[in-house]
Amino acid sequence: MSIRITTDSTCDLGELIAKHNIGVMPLSVILGGEAFRDGVNITPQNIFDYVDKTGNLPKTAAPSISDYEEFFAKYVDEGDTVVHYNISVKSSSSYNYAVEAAKRFGRKVFVVDSKALSSGQGLMVMKAIDFLAQGMSAKEIAEKTAALAPKINTSFVPDRLDYLYKGGRCSRMAMYGANLLKIHPLIEMQDGQLYAGKKYRGPMEKCIANYIADLKVQYPSYDRTRAFITHSTAEESIVEVARQKVKELFDFEEVIETVAGSVITGHCGKNTLGVLFIAE
Repeated sequence: MSIRITTDSTCDLGELIAKHNIGVMPLSVILGGEAFRDGVNITPQNIFDYVDKTGNLPKTAAPSISDYEEFFAKYVDEGDTVVHYNISVKSSSSYNYAVEAAKRFGRKVFVVDSKALSSGQGLMVMKAIDFLAQGMSAKEIAEKTAALAPKINTSFVPDRLDYLYKGGRCSRMAMYGANLLKIHPLIEMQDGQLYAGKKYRGPMEKCIANYIADLKVQYPSYDRTRAFITHSTAEESIVEVARQKVKELFDFEEVIETVAGSVITGHCGKNTLGVLFIAE
């Protein structure tokens, strides 16, 4: 019996998906009534072009129960036991639909709410890959990774609040004030829900450096296995500041850079950047 690790497309794992043979269930991105599959036939640039042209944000949609049943079936029929990781249930109905679909397969499919998104979700998936290499059972992998959810730092700093405003996540006044005064709020996930935290002021490069310095103070002990620098097609100068600051302040065995997919980009906009890792 083999074990297959699978996840929603919102994990933002980039090339690691193919490297570790991770199965991916795409969420849908809807532009003007036309549905596209995240990571399959739409790119973040399509999102930017659509918003610039229409002034509207794309809509997103979870896979249906039948979509998940079909997705799980192809692995179970090959003799695999599946451990699947969803975007936070507080961000999407994907988890509930996947749980319902899994009932058809009994103990052949385990579904885990990552209580995260983007590479915060990806961190849990990669821990599953680590545990699989250690010879753990599917049940053990599901239980041990689920227990890590409260320790995963899922946070990011957006460049502008236009996308968050269009998505109903901040007021028009907050958006205009932030953009005018170059205020960049910390957005962080707590128990699967996104909240606005500390406000940084100034150019994005300065804000990202201060944000990473704050992470070091907030998380003096952390899992050194890996960290992600994940961004929504950010300018190179912003990403380089993140690289250097993480190298200066942290001691990770590997730091992986990934670009956010279309679902995540559609909610945060261009130049958003986060450093994500597991605390101890």
